[in-house]
Parts: sequence; structure tokens; C-alpha cells
Amino acid sequence: MARPPRRRRRPHLHLLALLSCCFAAAAAAAGSAARRCFCQVTGYLDDCTCDIETLDAFNNYKVFPRLQTLLERDYFRYYQCEADDIQSPEAEYVDLLLNPERYTGYKGPDAWNIWNSIYEENCFKPQSIKRPLNPLASGRGENEGNMFYSWLEGLCVEKRAFYKLISGLHASINIHLSARYLLQDTWSKKQWGHNVTEFQQRFDEVLTQGEGPRRLKNLYFIYLIELRALSKVLPFFERSDFQLFTGDKTQDGEVKGLLLEILHLIKSFPLHFDENSLFAGNQKEASKLKEEFRLHFRNISRIMDCVGCIKCRMWGKLQTQGLGTALKILFSERQIQDMPERGPSPTFHLTRQEIVALFNAFGRISTSVKELETFRNLLQTLQ
Repeated sequence: MARPPRRRRRPHLHLLALLSCCFAAAAAAAGSAARRCFCQVTGYLDDCTCDIETLDAFNNYKVFPRLQTLLERDYFRYYQCEADDIQSPEAEYVDLLLNPERYTGYKGPDAWNIWNSIYEENCFKPQSIKRPLNPLASGRGENEGNMFYSWLEGLCVEKRAFYKLISGLHASINIHLSARYLLQDTWSKKQWGHNVTEFQQRFDEVLTQGEGPRRLKNLYFIYLIELRALSKVLPFFERSDFQLFTGDKTQDGEVKGLLLEILHLIKSFPLHFDENSLFAGNQKEASKLKEEFRLHFRNISRIMDCVGCIKCRMWGKLQTQGLGTALKILFSERQIQDMPERGPSPTFHLTRQEIVALFNAFGRISTSVKELETFRNLLQTLQ
């Protein structure tokens, strides 16, 4: 009995079908590139009543352009690296305008060890709870992120806020590096610009296993904290005998006027963070927790002394001190109110070092928020 003819396989059709599926998947992934990074960055922030869209509008169209003008003035140009002892003979002054924060090539295990130490030693985290997407942690499981955030949600609001501040600072620094990335490095030319791939590796929902959008939300959280601190410190700068001492009396008055204009604008923001929700319980426990915060920030600054890249170390310490200064202001409301109109204040004072750190740190956070819109637009072009 004759066998029926065998159907000939057409492998090229299977290959075409496979390629078609791959291209369709790639197109879908590209089409949702912006959505994947920003899918959770909408609505209200956790532990806050502020809407992210309101923050975006306030930052991009009001505060940031004026703040940039202020930061270009001489008074805010210099930062002394050794923040712990400004009288140290080893102290070094750096012109921040000539040394902008950008990608330096400092990465890999050394950089990860710095951040790993910061998170492990200062975020009130037991060693048994692993931080999500940490390449230094061995034996990472699929449910590691769920375990971490279950633990985080069980903390008091103050400790949750501390973690969000550190995560937001980390996110901000990563955005700066992605926005001012070394795209071309030849003997005749160095070109810096936006590296979309680098941004996606740090914030894409898929590539970071859902962690990236959380980091961006924490960036808005730290922005809100520093915004509130600037609104509360206005009386300190409004005093008649507060001078900037740039070396030029005319410029002193001009810069102070611009500074006050910006602070009044910030104060007009309608949805400021309510710091009264923090440290509102038992006063003894609250005082103990505040001291822990202070010690943790000091430890973070010391950890950053171990950063091998000098420029990275400088900007890291500057922004850490700026955040610490913002927290100092937040919890000194009564002391600020008790300041005399003239003369030294025994209740509240900011050193020149703290003022420089405060405004430059806020400038960096503002830049990060503004750069998010740029990256959102660049990602949309991938559709």
C-alpha cells in the first residue's frame, strides 16, 4: 500500500513567524518605553498629600529657572570638600561651575559597595532583609522585593521617610549621570549628553524588576522635603542684618533680593509636606530618633569619604549635607521663630557651608525633576 506523500516542512516560514513575533515584541516594548519608566510616577506620593503633577508644574515653570540664575552667582559657587572641619589646612575649595556633576566612569563593584554600605548601615534595615535589585546580594529570590517592601511598610513613618530620602538622593544622582553622560571621548572632542539606555537600565520597570518607578517616586519625595525646608527658612534670610558678603555690596543686595524672591515663591506652593506628621509621638522616643537621624547622616558622609572618584565624592557629600541641613531646618520651627531681628541668634543659625550645601542640593534635585521630562520625551520617540 503506497504511503501518503509526506508534507514538506517549510522552516523558513517558522523562522519568519518567529522573527515576526520578536519584532512585534520589540515594537511593543519600544512603544511602551516611556510608560514602563513612568508608569507609577503619577498621583499622590506615599506618606504625603501632594500630587506629583502639581510638583512638576511648580518646579519646571516657576522655581527652577530662577534658582539656576541664583546658583550661578559667586556666593554659591564654592564648596569646601572637608565639611567636618572648615579650618583644616587640608581643606580644598572647588568651583562648582567648573566641576559640574556628570558621568565620570566611576562604576562597578566599588561604586556599588559605597551605596550598599549606605543602605545597609543607615536605613534601619536588618541584614536578613535584602534590598531589591542589589547586585552585591547573593541568593536573590523572586519574592525579595515583596519581602523588602512588606518590611518597609511595617516601619514607623519616620524610618520609612529616611529610606525614601536616601533612595531619592540615589535616584537624583543617577539621573544626573544619565543626563550628562560622556557620549564621545576623542583627542579632539568630548561630548556630553542624555544617555537614554543608561536611564532605562536604572529606571525601566522591566529592567529593574519594578524597582525603577519606585526610585523616581522617592525622588519627588526628597524634592518635597527640601522644598518645605526652604519655605520654612525664609525668616532667617529676611532679617535685615543678614548679608551674603560676595565682596561686592551692589551684588550682595541684588543676590539677596533674588534669593528672597525665590523663597517667597517657594512659600506660595499650596501643597507643602507636613512635617508635623513626623516625630509626633512620645517626645523621649522622638528625640532619640532625631539623634539617630543625625548620626546616620554623619555616617553617610563618612562613607562617601571612601568614594574613589574625587568629583563624585565632592558632589555626594555636598548633597548629603544639603539634605541634612534641610532636615535641621524642618525640625527647628520654634527656634527659627525665636530668632532676633538683628545680631547673632542663640536659637538657630546656618553656617555658610550649610547655606551653600542647602541651595546646591536643592538645585540638583530640581535639575533631576526637570530632566525627567526630557527623558520622558526622548523615550516617547522610541515608539
